Amino acid sequence: MDAVTQKVRLATVWLGGCSGCHMSFLDLDEWLFEVAKFADIVFSPVASDIKDYPENVDVCLVEGAVANEENLELLLKVRSRTRILASFGDCAVTANVPAMRNMLGTAEPVLRRCYLELSDGVSHKLPDEPGIVPPLLDRVLPVHEVVSVDLFIPGCPPSAPRIQAAIEPLLHGNTPLMEGREMIKFG
Repeated sequence: MDAVTQKVRLATVWLGGCSGCHMSFLDLDEWLFEVAKFADIVFSPVASDIKDYPENVDVCLVEGAVANEENLELLLKVRSRTRILASFGDCAVTANVPAMRNMLGTAEPVLRRCYLELSDGVSHKLPDEPGIVPPLLDRVLPVHEVVSVDLFIPGCPPSAPRIQAAIEPLLHGNTPLMEGREMIKFG
């Protein structure tokens, strides 16, 4: 890479999920040094303390489902400021485990069960702290039901080799080949 070539502006985002996909990203181990040669990580819960999602991001890996208003707001901002958006992991691709509450119809039964029925009796009330506790959406959604998605990287979590095979071409301006069991298997 010559001095004139700009690095890819790479971001990762964590919505409603367990952060397992980000842990797999860290499992890239030494290959992360190769990523650093071709990309600047401009936003990530594992690599920076930047609070606002930046403009002009080339590639963003979005982990997790859209479960609350904060997730929704962030995802809309990410899509408007990102050239290539990848659903990163089964929660982002299908809503997976976080969407299990969808079977109950709305968020209310989950909140009632957790905060009222199973309460310790001390704090027997529903969470209501605007600006601190984001309200749950009635349905948990996969990323593609909210914004357009350019790349799907399934897996729970995707393995480090799958992540590398998906993002390495992007670092060089190419489209990854997402076919075959090793690249598209769920779970």
